[in-house]
Amino acid sequence: MASLVFQQAICKLQSAGPSCSLSCHYDSGSVLVKPFPTANNVHFGFSSTNSLSTMQKRSGVIQASTSQMSVVDTVFSPSDNIAGDKPKKNEAALILIRHGESMWNEKNLFTGCVDVPLTKKGVEEAIEAGKRISNIPVDKIYTSSLIRAQMTAMLAMTQHRRRKVPIITHNESEQLKLWSEVYSEETKKQSIPVVTAWQLNERMYGELQGLDKQETANRYGQEKVHEWRRSYDIPPPNGESLEMCAERAVAYFKENIEPQIQSGKNILIAAHGNSLRSIIMYLDALTSQEVISLELSTGIPLLYIFKEGKFLRRGSPVGPTEAGVYAYSRRLAAYRQKLDDMLQ
Repeated sequence: MASLVFQQAICKLQSAGPSCSLSCHYDSGSVLVKPFPTANNVHFGFSSTNSLSTMQKRSGVIQASTSQMSVVDTVFSPSDNIAGDKPKKNEAALILIRHGESMWNEKNLFTGCVDVPLTKKGVEEAIEAGKRISNIPVDKIYTSSLIRAQMTAMLAMTQHRRRKVPIITHNESEQLKLWSEVYSEETKKQSIPVVTAWQLNERMYGELQGLDKQETANRYGQEKVHEWRRSYDIPPPNGESLEMCAERAVAYFKENIEPQIQSGKNILIAAHGNSLRSIIMYLDALTSQEVISLELSTGIPLLYIFKEGKFLRRGSPVGPTEAGVYAYSRRLAAYRQKLDDMLQ
């Protein structure tokens, strides 16, 4: 059933194309992710005790083009030098998306590393996430090895105005790598590589996986289940703690993803609540107490800009015509303008 929903969603999107015709006011008051209980009133996707720059309070309106034509290799990445610009230090975008609602989210079951697909609502959340990032460049995609994260990335990219096709790479063996080789240079220009990594999986919930959350609380006690779910270093029976999840997720990010961002590549990561919390903990230098209070909503993209050697948190883009995030980066604004020019 989930496969049918996924296929129907793809067909519907391909016939409709990305929605770029409505003007949208930048709303810095949208509560997209639950904030820290002790934090100041901070929005933009998630909260921490770190304050945001005053630039994040700017608002604006931009009317985007309504054309549906494809833009392939005529639009450069912001990491490329734009005509007339002087060479600058590398700047890049990092987008984080927690997968849309899964079938076990809907059933209120502990999921962890069990590989379950998205619900219809989850498909819709992934599509909405794609609309929010439709003007932000993506050069490479990383997902976990779980289908709900991969579906989210694929569905999101159907909404991107660049119209590139995400292609999952297979490096498990030389045979698989050879069989999945693309030999057309033109096709390569119209594609985005997708790398799957188990290190980005949700934390493994051990003996809780597949159990109803409320029934588990009734059986073991609300306090004990809360400790398993929300403590930093206490794992559930035969499972992983958030600390253990962070060790693998952050190590993978630092070794495989961060160097590409530093070189100017724009990266999208579609993963899970705990693996993404771990990466955010690293990016924002959160403490173990701060990170356990961090909540991420399903299907809400979070944007970082890597600039001058630092990751700058920019919250969540509101929509395809929203102006706010582009005020923080001249390169992103130039990329979007080039998209607009090509689609007029």
